[in-house]
Amino acid sequence: MHISVATSRADTAERAVDEIAGAIGARPDFAAIYFCDRLDAQAVAAAAVRLGAGALHGGTSCRGVLAPAELHGGARPPVGVLVIVDPDGDYGTGIAPKGNDPRGAARQAMNDALAAAGRQAEAPDLVWLTATPGDEEEIIAGIQDVTGGATPVVGGSAADDDVAGRWKVIGGGRALGEAIAVSVLFPSTPLSLAFQNGYAPTAHHGVATRVEGRRLLAIDGRPAAEVYAGWTGSPAWLAPTAEVRQILAESTFAPLGRPVSTVSGVPFYLLAHPAALHPDGALDLFATVEEGETLTLMEGSPESLTARAGRVARQAVENGPAGRNIAGALVVYCGGCMLAVEEQVPRIVAGVSEALGDSPFLGVFTFGEQGLVTGGANRHGNLMVSCVVFAA
Repeated sequence: MHISVATSRADTAERAVDEIAGAIGARPDFAAIYFCDRLDAQAVAAAAVRLGAGALHGGTSCRGVLAPAELHGGARPPVGVLVIVDPDGDYGTGIAPKGNDPRGAARQAMNDALAAAGRQAEAPDLVWLTATPGDEEEIIAGIQDVTGGATPVVGGSAADDDVAGRWKVIGGGRALGEAIAVSVLFPSTPLSLAFQNGYAPTAHHGVATRVEGRRLLAIDGRPAAEVYAGWTGSPAWLAPTAEVRQILAESTFAPLGRPVSTVSGVPFYLLAHPAALHPDGALDLFATVEEGETLTLMEGSPESLTARAGRVARQAVENGPAGRNIAGALVVYCGGCMLAVEEQVPRIVAGVSEALGDSPFLGVFTFGEQGLVTGGANRHGNLMVSCVVFAA
């Protein structure tokens, strides 16, 4: 098992991939490529085929990638690639449009990925997921229809620079919008992972009493926005409006948490990020909550969000086998969190590098995160961080 990471700021997809291919050298068994929406996704996919990867997976990332070179932002859109050379392992990628049946599309993509790996009807050690935002809960269910619930599903929803819907996913030489890309990994060495948030619960909580999909209409029988504004001390959000008001930035440090598991008596909260306020007092979320669930107002700070990635990477290392060297890691960091602490990205990179002992890693800034909850199951949440560490 050998992992390397290469990045580029070349002005075209073709030149970027050429630079990356020259830095990587060997033909990889698996390649993960992430890039900004300012690059043409189909051009990236077509060029990336020249890497010769047995399994090619990728998508768009918000404003850059997370890598040791701090490749983030700037006039030229950055591209980052992590490659695994592992002749004793098996890897495969599948991609499918979501259409009207995201769960069925996830099953199709999974079966295609297993066939590509030559491991049909087997459960991989890891499913790496990149889907366009929306329906992530159904997508996880479709994956688990194939693998069962024991296989970790880790990944992040594709993002763009300004929540304009320009996100894309890549599987093989194809780039699609409103689609699902999954890769199945059967590495020859152990892997370990962690999935956390950087927020703490407050004393404010209530029950979701009316929900329509990802729209939260009422908490404790009152308009959701009214309750949320009271909890956050932001009454200005209650001012009458005839249009939908975007509140992603304002709500980043005050998401809603749902306790989904406990570890040593301490609850683990899965987060839902309020995205928009409607004139009727409803809140749009980037994750689905169920009627009857208890919702707790969470609070974060720039310091907690900056330090969290390094702590998650450290936990992923500690969860792995003792005494093994680290080949490399894949990191998922919420794009909303990144936008809230954008000037601190170098500190985030430094924290991850320190936790991994300067082993290579590639991270993606996402609009939704998926992972295996400690003491629980595979779940979709917002404002989360995950890390998968591969042993050498």
